[in-house]
Amino acid sequence: MARIGVLIEARGGEVKKTTLGALTAARQDPEAEVHALLTEPNGVSCYGVLRQYGADRIVAIRTPEGDLSPFPEGQAVALASAVNRFQIDTLIGVSGQVGRDLLARIAAIVGAPLVLDCLHVDFSTGTVRKSHFSGRTTATLRLNGRPWILGIRPNVFPERIDPRAGEIVEYEARGPTSKRLVIREVKQGSSEGPDVSEAEIIISGGRAVGSAENFRILKECASVLGAAVGASRAAVDAGFAAHALQVGQTGKTVSPRLYIACGISGSIQHFAGMKTAKVIVAVNNDPDAPIFQKCDYGLLGDLFEVVPALTMALGSAHAKAAEHP
Repeated sequence: MARIGVLIEARGGEVKKTTLGALTAARQDPEAEVHALLTEPNGVSCYGVLRQYGADRIVAIRTPEGDLSPFPEGQAVALASAVNRFQIDTLIGVSGQVGRDLLARIAAIVGAPLVLDCLHVDFSTGTVRKSHFSGRTTATLRLNGRPWILGIRPNVFPERIDPRAGEIVEYEARGPTSKRLVIREVKQGSSEGPDVSEAEIIISGGRAVGSAENFRILKECASVLGAAVGASRAAVDAGFAAHALQVGQTGKTVSPRLYIACGISGSIQHFAGMKTAKVIVAVNNDPDAPIFQKCDYGLLGDLFEVVPALTMALGSAHAKAAEHP
């Protein structure tokens, strides 16, 4: 029986939602035993969620140092030790900021093949699929050797409830914890709301937004939608939005369930960063904008009229839902 480990990202006792998609990816192999590898010191509150979403076994990793989150090298060593101890065949995580760092360190420690930003995994054939050349082509890679270390693009595998026993195993990871690299402080960037690279809904603005001040109409809509705000390179270069919000070939690659492009022409560079969105909606007043050839739904109109109207309609709908639950 194959053993698949899932790197669980949690903070303050709450499992990161995109991690649940990694559990779904692991459950593609119905015969596999799925191990949820958890280093969160307040992990007890995570157990119920991990059981609900498919963990056969929850490995609570402990070390004498306690919380390992300030020590990425020490965290990677502890996780690599668990991979060896429980004879994990495949380790899956989310290709986000934390996952990319930890998965690469673990792969280096155990000497295993690493593939990040995977769009598909086939355990039966030992192959994975990922995009190359800014999404222009898709490569299928066959992996040799074990364990495999895989990073899944956020939101490619939507979370799915699949209750399992979730046996709790406490594992004491021994050995020295490197403190060469220490995270002293994490400062919140200028962006508000969810991280654009992992958000399920994104509303993005282009150069047509006109100014940083005008981005507030996107932020207001995002607040009602529970969405992240993104931006095209043109908007970032013009100083309308921070680079952390940039979606595209030279920005972030995203795979939200819904992507709303406002005043974005739809250049190949921008499309490369959001082409795997499940649903793409375009708002533009140029009928010849390339984005209309690439979207699922297009609205020919002025974003300064459309977006506030959308915000108002959504707000009214939420208010009615609250009155009549």
